[in-house]
Amino acid sequence: MPDTDNDDTRARIVDLLLEKVAEDRFPSIPMMELLEDLLTPDEVPAYAAVLMQKIRETTYPSVSMLSRLASLADTR
Repeated sequence: MPDTDNDDTRARIVDLLLEKVAEDRFPSIPMMELLEDLLTPDEVPAYAAVLMQKIRETTYPSVSMLSRLASLADTR
């Protein structure tokens, strides 16, 4: 049962961080790094979708944001 509790807590943290990244105009790098560390392969598409939306909404997206998105395609 402890694994289930840990998985549930991890999933809730991922949901919270994903919301924050989506809401914040300029999400912090430490927050995105923590989220990326917690993601499972099944959660990567949702995170990638958030990053793609942020890139679409920005005239000049940051190189960091573009690199993060590209790395998701390479490593997952």
